[in-house]
Amino acid sequence: MNHPIIRPALETDLPRLLEIYNEEVEHGTATFDTKPLSLEERLVWFKAHNKDNHPLIVLEQDHTVWGYASLSTFNPKPAYASSTELSVYVHKNARGLGYGQLLTEAILQMAVADSATHRVYSLITAENQASIALHRKLGFRLVGTITQAGIKFGRWLDVTYWEKVNCRTKPTSFSAFF
Repeated sequence: MNHPIIRPALETDLPRLLEIYNEEVEHGTATFDTKPLSLEERLVWFKAHNKDNHPLIVLEQDHTVWGYASLSTFNPKPAYASSTELSVYVHKNARGLGYGQLLTEAILQMAVADSATHRVYSLITAENQASIALHRKLGFRLVGTITQAGIKFGRWLDVTYWEKVNCRTKPTSFSAFF
């Protein structure tokens, strides 16, 4: 077995990324999507990445993609441009192997190196203790909880908000004021 490789996602990876994501849509609570997405819907998401401060990376081992991580638009309003939202998904057969941590560490390194990213946020379902433990381990801090934010599988779910302070201390567009 070869060592895992982390690389930018390619459009040819999209069917596998969709498979990983739709498994969580149908059986998990890491996403609040409630019906599987089509390849066309996911292509729109894909094309919003690997530009600006929104990388999309995959973890590949033995020519198979086992997970991915992305930094996406936190909020579409312009003042939020330096804030990103982290998402990490690992194939159900590869969970517990440390791939989520490898992906998260790699994408956080990219965020720190990118002067356009000031903060990284994660919205995590409160019951997702593995993800919460990983975020704590990697220096995220809990900044809030929204109770009963959504309903999935007939259950109300709380969402926790996590923040990772990133590399910039002053907004570049307003640096003359500081």
